[in-house]
Amino acid sequence: MSRSLRHGALAATATAFSIVTLSACGAGNNAETLQIRPDNAATSVGTIKIQNVNVLTQPEGGADGTAVVAATLFNDGTEREVLEAVTLPGSDAEVNLQAADGKGPIVVPAGGQVIIGGKGNASAVIENSGEAARNGDVQQVVFKLSRTGDVGLGASVFPAEGFFEDFGPSPKAEAPSPKPNATASETPSGDGETPGTPEGETPGTPADGAGAEGAQGADGPQGDTGAEQGAAR
Repeated sequence: MSRSLRHGALAATATAFSIVTLSACGAGNNAETLQIRPDNAATSVGTIKIQNVNVLTQPEGGADGTAVVAATLFNDGTEREVLEAVTLPGSDAEVNLQAADGKGPIVVPAGGQVIIGGKGNASAVIENSGEAARNGDVQQVVFKLSRTGDVGLGASVFPAEGFFEDFGPSPKAEAPSPKPNATASETPSGDGETPGTPEGETPGTPADGAGAEGAQGADGPQGDTGAEQGAAR
């Protein structure tokens, strides 16, 4: 290799090394280029970061029943934030909020986080979910915080299946099946009559003619014949 070629190769190597070094220094340990961003909707305003936001509907594409908003809220500030409301602009859907313990508001502690959706976590339930966007659409979601104010972003709408199964709404309750009606086998035989009783007769009453025969035995011809025989003697 000639002397000029060796110098050119060394210069190119030095330049490439300088670019890599400067890029690494510019990135720093906390640079956005080194962080893994979630695939789901995320945004930040001031000290509040909201990640993994989705609207989850009934599994198997069911249109009826409730839906939920799933998200994770981070608070990098020194004072707590209270999630006062979640709204879905462009729809009349109402979102009911509930803390993880079922009491009080949803609080994002200072220097902490709160998860919305999933067993044991806080919840944001969309009661009239038919007003929300359909599966596959993007629904605008606004989180109203006590100190930061409104933080909005577009969230994807998915059925609560696969990865989202544990974060979705409770399955729609099925209507109870009607009780079976009384069948013919439960109805007494004989159209309400007492079994074993001839038609038109009362249980325990002698059949026709029995009373007449008894009367004849007392006052009939046989009794008269006995009286006449006694007189003749």
